[in-house]
Amino acid sequence: MTTHHLTGNQKRVLLILTLVNFVNWMDRQIVLPLFPLIKADFHISYTQLGWLVAAFSLVHSFGSLGLGRLADLTSRKKVISYGILFWSGATFLSGLAASFPWLVSARAMVGVGEAAYTPAANAIISGSFSRTIRARVQGVFDLGMFMGGAAGLALGAILAQWVGWRPAFFVVGLPGLILALSIARFREPSRAPSGGRIPMGDLLRVPAYVMVLLSGWFIVFAGHSYVIWGTEFVYRYKGFTLSQAGTMLGSTMVVGGILGVLIGAALADRLAKAVPWGRALVPALGFLMSAPLILGALRAPTKSGVLSFFFVGSFFMTWYHGPVTALIHDLTPPRAHATGMGIYYFFVNLFATPAASLTIGRIADRFDLSAGMHTALAAQVIGGLGFFGVIYFIRRHGLHHGALTRYQTSDSTPLSRATTAPEAISG
Repeated sequence: MTTHHLTGNQKRVLLILTLVNFVNWMDRQIVLPLFPLIKADFHISYTQLGWLVAAFSLVHSFGSLGLGRLADLTSRKKVISYGILFWSGATFLSGLAASFPWLVSARAMVGVGEAAYTPAANAIISGSFSRTIRARVQGVFDLGMFMGGAAGLALGAILAQWVGWRPAFFVVGLPGLILALSIARFREPSRAPSGGRIPMGDLLRVPAYVMVLLSGWFIVFAGHSYVIWGTEFVYRYKGFTLSQAGTMLGSTMVVGGILGVLIGAALADRLAKAVPWGRALVPALGFLMSAPLILGALRAPTKSGVLSFFFVGSFFMTWYHGPVTALIHDLTPPRAHATGMGIYYFFVNLFATPAASLTIGRIADRFDLSAGMHTALAAQVIGGLGFFGVIYFIRRHGLHHGALTRYQTSDSTPLSRATTAPEAISG
């Protein structure tokens, strides 16, 4: 994929949505390097600390389901704009928290705003570009996630060390207000008349899609465990200072993540041209190849060893981002793209992310944080193996399962137009 194949509107859509994704994940991750200071300030346990992530995830999960459906029925652009304004305000309120319950409530409100964003943004991207480069475009979009997440970890660690944890929320709450206004300036891709809603139950009749949900649970549990507790782990066990833990680990993750997202997405699009299940193979291989490297990071005796293993492990682990979104859109009709992603985020955020924060926190309280991180590693392996189940069902039923045939054929899809229109990218 090269930028000279993109129209002006396509470039604008991809740039703005990627920037918003950057701010989205910076707002989300800024709290993680602040854990030690928040723990000391409010005198709470690791399990209580985990509720800062769990509250966000629980609200985000239910919000994704409803707001994803809303984005398929109304203006996706408006859903995104209002969501950005809501989460930016909630982030600012986090810095004003006078008590731990107040802070938990503010982080939960951040989840409402961010739930409005990702399903709608992913649907806009898939509707704006050719199917042949779907994973690569989604991969570029996901770069905002990795860079924003790393920026949140690094910025949070630096601000925590120099000015405390409250100003960190004020700093990251402001950029979203500007980006919310920018969303109103780009043209949302046209959509064919929906012909009615697609029942969520029909989507759940597709075995390959259900297997993506189940495998995604283990993948998100593992990935979020590393992100949520990684800074604390290297700070407590590997001799890093708080600032080093945020900046060095964050830099390692962002560089490895950028390379992994780009290469994994390109590989997925190439394999998808050869076999229908090509995009499912990429996360399967990536997670299994990453597992021994993450194990090496957890057991490395030196800082350089920890960072080196995490770098290569993150590279393979992030292969899944673009392919998973593209695969869900391959398996669902265009009119249900945001709904399909909304169900995915509902499921993984409801069951996986809170489990990553609370279960690992509970294990850390009862045993130690190292035991919790090894639990996440086991989940990673299970998630990788699960994608071979996705491959099995695609080989058996194809990408378009019989339960959704009438929706696929009745749609005069924006995807078809994107593939044939002069302004579309040819790959």
